[in-house]
Amino acid sequence: MTDTETLLTRRGRALTPRLQRSSIIAAGFGQNLVLTTVTTFILVYLLEYAHISVQGMAVVTIIITVAKLADAVSDPVMGSVVDMTHTRWGKMRPYILFSTVPVAVLSTLLFAIPDVPEPGKLVFFGVCYFLWGFAYTVCDVPFWGLIGSAFPDPRERTGVVARVRAFGGISLGLATLGLPWLALALSFSPQTTAAGWTLAVAAASVIGMGLFVLAFFNTRERARGDRERLGFRQLFTTLFKNTPLLMVLLGSVLGFGRNMVQAGGAVFVVIAYGSEGYFTLIGASVIVGMVLASFLCPLVLRVMTGKSLILWSSLVAAVFYVLMYVAGFENIVAVVAFIFLTGLSLGIFVVVQTTMIADAVDDIERRTGIRNDGISFSTLTFVSKVMSALAVLVFGAIIVIAGYQAGVTVTPQMQNIVFIGLTLVPAASCLVSAVPFLFYRLRTPVHTS
Repeated sequence: MTDTETLLTRRGRALTPRLQRSSIIAAGFGQNLVLTTVTTFILVYLLEYAHISVQGMAVVTIIITVAKLADAVSDPVMGSVVDMTHTRWGKMRPYILFSTVPVAVLSTLLFAIPDVPEPGKLVFFGVCYFLWGFAYTVCDVPFWGLIGSAFPDPRERTGVVARVRAFGGISLGLATLGLPWLALALSFSPQTTAAGWTLAVAAASVIGMGLFVLAFFNTRERARGDRERLGFRQLFTTLFKNTPLLMVLLGSVLGFGRNMVQAGGAVFVVIAYGSEGYFTLIGASVIVGMVLASFLCPLVLRVMTGKSLILWSSLVAAVFYVLMYVAGFENIVAVVAFIFLTGLSLGIFVVVQTTMIADAVDDIERRTGIRNDGISFSTLTFVSKVMSALAVLVFGAIIVIAGYQAGVTVTPQMQNIVFIGLTLVPAASCLVSAVPFLFYRLRTPVHTS
């Protein structure tokens, strides 16, 4: 039998490669359900249901940005802690187990802002958001490191990553399209209420993290020897020697504009179209594009390198964003079509970004003999948080510049300013992000079985 065909056992129960793959995919689905719920709807909840003012939103923007940057800085530290962890369960799986409840509870609290004067609301939100970010780091860094460890064959790993991303896109769709309706149903009134959102997010959090814990029960890490007992200095030295990995990180951060639709799409449709209803169309179009691209990506990567694919997708995405601005937000059909096309590009990006990092980890191991899954894959969550923070920062600034808050009279100038944030800003970001990827080069060949 080959390594991937060998049955693994735990307490007498067969643990097959198929079960590992299915459990990782289900875990990624559940984790993304929770993440999408928080990142997609938090601004809408704060504006429309917690009734945060324009001045308060400026504070919220600062809180989210600072918290995400702090989380991003903590990711490499968490990755180092993971690499130095030694338990009978491995170095990554324990963190997956013990982070599930804190993430579920804190996600719910973010949508349970008490009805107190606004300073109290902002303090409550700030404390919960910082704690939520830390708890999510504890679950996220080991999860992606586990994928790299449990699936050493590059082709199999690419397939797993693609399916994790694809089903993550499906969970994104379910959360984006379903959560508003669930919140309405749980409001037990003709209109959605803040309490309805609290109950809806609680349900999504329990389901999502319940699936996530499967990554603990039904996976195994790659066996490692004493030579992998590494210290902080050795881990960080090896990390900064990994030039291909650093190029992926830089290109990803510069491409933060790809996250603008997720960060501000729900607010945009309220400003542009007067209600949240159109967000169903926009959300569905980007999700379908992402899922389709995730499933197709492994096939394309058989005939095209990851570097070439990510470069071309970045350039084409920039063109799509510019054309969407030219078409105008009044043309909802054109907006939906271009959002779908940019969703294809985003789906390609998230799959190829992950596989390029995994290949860079393998490359540095072949060159140095050191495998540092934890700290290396922490960079994936690091750049995701930095990208999200920059997207929220820029879009939050655009909202403040436009002067929007609940109940204000929406003007054409206000609509145009916000539309620029969803089109021309991402276009420029995609173009700039392509530059570092030009310098991505592995020093040793990638072997597939």
